[in-house]
Amino acid sequence: MSQLYNSIEPNIIDDEMVQKAIEEQCPEDIGKLAKREGINLKDVTELQLGFRNILQIDNLWQFENLTKLQLDNNIIEKIEALESLVHLVWLDLSFNNIEVIEGLDTLVKLQDLSLYNNRISKIEHMDTLQELQIFSIGKNNLTTLEDVIYLRRFKNLRTLNLTGNPLCHDEQYTLFVVAHLPDLVYLDFKLVSDTTREVAVLKYQDLTEPLEREEAQALAQLEEKQAKQKELEYHKRLDEIHSASSYDIAESKRAEYKEDILQLSEALMTLEMLIADQLEELIKDFKGNIAVIASTFIENVKGMMTQCRDLENRHHEKLLEISITTLEKSVKNQLDEDLPADVRMLLVDKNTIVNAVNASHGIRLLKIAKRESDILSNTYRWQASVTEKAFQNEIDRNRDRVREIVQYIDNLQEELDNIEILEPTE
Repeated sequence: MSQLYNSIEPNIIDDEMVQKAIEEQCPEDIGKLAKREGINLKDVTELQLGFRNILQIDNLWQFENLTKLQLDNNIIEKIEALESLVHLVWLDLSFNNIEVIEGLDTLVKLQDLSLYNNRISKIEHMDTLQELQIFSIGKNNLTTLEDVIYLRRFKNLRTLNLTGNPLCHDEQYTLFVVAHLPDLVYLDFKLVSDTTREVAVLKYQDLTEPLEREEAQALAQLEEKQAKQKELEYHKRLDEIHSASSYDIAESKRAEYKEDILQLSEALMTLEMLIADQLEELIKDFKGNIAVIASTFIENVKGMMTQCRDLENRHHEKLLEISITTLEKSVKNQLDEDLPADVRMLLVDKNTIVNAVNASHGIRLLKIAKRESDILSNTYRWQASVTEKAFQNEIDRNRDRVREIVQYIDNLQEELDNIEILEPTE
C-alpha cells in the first residue's frame, strides 16, 4: 500500500494534521464544537492517522491517555516517539516501510500490535510487552522458524499472524509454531485444532522440554534476585527509620515499610504460584511421556509374548505329530532304537500320549502367561511410582517454599516491630 505514495510528498505529524484527525473521527456535532472551541488532547483516547503519507512519527507526546493509535498505510520507516503513550493498548503500524522492531519499551499495556506488511526480518526488542495478546507480523521478511521462539515470553499471546513470510514455506511451519507456542488459539486466522496441537507436541518435545526447563530456572533465578533486591531495600529503609530525625517521620516510615513487606509477601507468593503452575505443566508433560514409554514397552512385550505362544503352539503340534508316529511304530515294532522306560510307559495308547503332550503344552502356556503378567504388572507399578514421585516432589517443594516465604516475611515483620523509636520528650 505504501508504494502508492511514492510520488506524493511525505508528511509530518503536525498540529494541523492532528486537529483534523480528531475532528474527522468525532460525530459531526461534536466535531464542529471541537473545531470551534478546541479540544484537550489529554482527553483523546483514540487517534486515526492512517492513509496520510506520514514518513516520521512525531508530535504525539501530548496524548497522555491515548489507548488506540492507527498509523497504518503510511511510509513510516522507523518506530519512534511513542514513549509517552504509556496507556496504549492497541497499535496499528501495518502497511509501512519499517525494517526493525524498536521503540516499544514503554508500551507495557499493549495488547494488540499489528506490523503487517512491512520489511521486518527479525522479531526482537519486545520484551516489555508482557500483556500482548494479538500480534500480526505477516507479509514481512521473516525467514527462520527459530524467530518464533522469541514469542514464548508472551504468556498471554493467543492470536498470531505470520502468513506471507518466507518461513511459512517450511513444510514443518505450522507444527513448529504450535509446539513452541502451546497457548496459541489462532494461527494465521485459523483455530489451532487439538489434533494439530497433539502432533506438534510429540514431534518437537525434544526441543520444547529443554526450553521449558530453562524458562522455569530463569523464573526461579528472577524470583531470587527480586527477593534479594527487596531485602536490600528493606534493610536500607530500616536504617532510615533508625536515622529519622523525628518520631512522626519514623512512625510514618514504619507504616510505609509494613505495607512494603505486605507487597513483598504478595509478590513472592505470586512468583511461587507462577513457578508451581509451570512445573505442574512440565510434570503433566513428563507424565504423558512416561505413559508413552510404558505403552510402547507394553506393546513390545505383548508382541513378543504372542510370538512365544505361536512358537509353543507350533512346537506342540510338531511334538504331538512325532509322538503319535512313534506310538504307531512302537505298536508295529518298527522303532530303530530302544526308548527309555519312562517314555515307553507313555506309549500305551493314543489317548495317554495325547493327554501327556496336551498337559505339557498347557503348563508351558501358563508359564508364558505368568511371565507376561509379571512384566506388565511391574511396568504399571514403575509408571505409577515414577509419576507419583514427580508430583509428590513438587508438592513438597511448593510447601517448603511457601513455608520459607512465610518465615522470611515473619522475620522481616518481627525485625521491623522490634525497632525502638524514641518518643519525643515534653
